[in-house]
Amino acid sequence: MNPLHISSQFDAGAIDVISLADPQDIQLQIRPDNASPFAQWFYFCLQGAAGVPVVLRFLNAGQSAYPPGWDGYRIVASVDRQHWFRLDASYDGQVMTVRTTPTANRLYFAYFEPYSHERHLDLLAEATASDLVAVEHLGATLDGRDMTLLRITDPQVGTAKKKVWLIARQHPGETMAEWFAEGFVQRLLDRADPLSRVLLQQCEFFVVPNMNPDGALRGNLRTNAGGANLNREWLAPSLEKSPEVFHVRAKMQAVGVDLFLDAHGDENLPYNFVVGTEANPGFSPRIEGLQNIFKAAWLAASPDFQTEVGYPRAAPGQANLSLATNWVGQHFDCLAFTIEMPFKDNANLPDADAGWNGERSKKLGASVLAAVRAAVSV
Repeated sequence: MNPLHISSQFDAGAIDVISLADPQDIQLQIRPDNASPFAQWFYFCLQGAAGVPVVLRFLNAGQSAYPPGWDGYRIVASVDRQHWFRLDASYDGQVMTVRTTPTANRLYFAYFEPYSHERHLDLLAEATASDLVAVEHLGATLDGRDMTLLRITDPQVGTAKKKVWLIARQHPGETMAEWFAEGFVQRLLDRADPLSRVLLQQCEFFVVPNMNPDGALRGNLRTNAGGANLNREWLAPSLEKSPEVFHVRAKMQAVGVDLFLDAHGDENLPYNFVVGTEANPGFSPRIEGLQNIFKAAWLAASPDFQTEVGYPRAAPGQANLSLATNWVGQHFDCLAFTIEMPFKDNANLPDADAGWNGERSKKLGASVLAAVRAAVSV
């Protein structure tokens, strides 16, 4: 047998190896974000174990950012990094254990199906090729990476259009969010899709597929390169701490917002759901009516969406306005939602092989356009 080796020195790679001496007791620690104690994301490659039963033990699972997220969780694995499948995991309240016999010499493991920086660049290139898209450079991250906006509309039709925003991956380890954005953008650019054609006549779309490219490449769960949780920076972002939010918020203030979506992933709940602005001081019967129209249309468009399970509603007027959805909804008096997708599976439509994954996130992103149309048509 070849010596066992674990590598995470690649895009979004993250793990700390404690012991590789015994394939039946591979000891690992989930690595925290580079400048923050948040620890939940992992992504690494095990080499040299083809045909050998192995046991992976994540020793600090019980001290991670969201320990309940391991209950009912199944780890994601791949041989080729293109096709990902689920493996059973057990969790005793402290240690998460995974048992498998790799069929190939290299087997990748991740918290959720990764969305690489290369794929992010490919999405931007695909969009750039369309005459429906203007690609705008908003500024730079702390590590000097581009903050890129896709501005999408039919330039031949209409002038007074609704401004619809989608941002994704404020929390970089929530990779399902950029898969969601990819499905959203690709459907908008499909000239054979009648819904997209109508929407592009009615609306101008502003899409930021990756709000946190530094954190994504560094293998962070929740923060940027400086340790800032971007979804707590919307009241007072700064170029020194949270330039990603600073640049996007400035663009919003320049062009306006009529509908806002912020795509995320939830570690605990095995459902797709939305969180609105009911606790905002400015929440009104008009916004509540738009929320109901949006949710009803999405329920009709996708059985993967549901409204029965979600977060407890905060008390009226007590919203945390440092969150993107709350700040945007309050500042622009508009319909605003946080979209949550599972790291586990959709319990209403489970998939034993894949769980919730990138492709299902893409389809959900495409389906939300029916809800957008319902809301902007009021």
